[in-house]
Amino acid sequence: MKLLATALVTVLAVGACAAPQTAQDRPPQRVKKSATVKPSPTSSKPTSSDIRQLAKGPVSTGWRVSRIVDGDTVDVTQGKRTLTLRLIGIDTPETVHPTEPIECYGPEATEFARRRLLGEPAALEFDRSQGRLDYYGRTLAYLWTTDGAPRQFNRQAVRRGYALEYTYDDPYLWQGEFKRAEALAKSARLGVWRCPRPGS
Repeated sequence: MKLLATALVTVLAVGACAAPQTAQDRPPQRVKKSATVKPSPTSSKPTSSDIRQLAKGPVSTGWRVSRIVDGDTVDVTQGKRTLTLRLIGIDTPETVHPTEPIECYGPEATEFARRRLLGEPAALEFDRSQGRLDYYGRTLAYLWTTDGAPRQFNRQAVRRGYALEYTYDDPYLWQGEFKRAEALAKSARLGVWRCPRPGS
């Protein structure tokens, strides 16, 4: 009888030791963090459809800015094809006109375009109200940078005070937005709005 009681106690003790641990009994585990974070599918570069949703006119993608002439005139290249663009809706102070002096804030406007655009992938937005070419044979377009969130350079230049809103003849698609951007830049005295006679 004494041996039976001893055996029973031993079985119960072994069973208690082998009982599974509860979550509260287990020591906390360290989770290894990966050294790199994989980008989510939503953080991919913009597609042509993204830009077309933002644009108001026809869009041509797959361009790269290859040369800055001045703040409102740039060259873009696609393969072996190069276009000289005159950016719609803006006018920057002169820096390269053969018969005009360098105007106030002109070099800064050119440098702004160089920093933001040179070598960047881009899309062109056209505006049927302005036609395709200007008097000098330059292509008229709005320029969108496409490395990251799409941004329209024309409006950005006006909002930052590097360009004045410019209506050549007929109202253009983005005229309202550009005029509001100019009013904000003027009220903050940004860029050209610090000059004694902006735009001259």
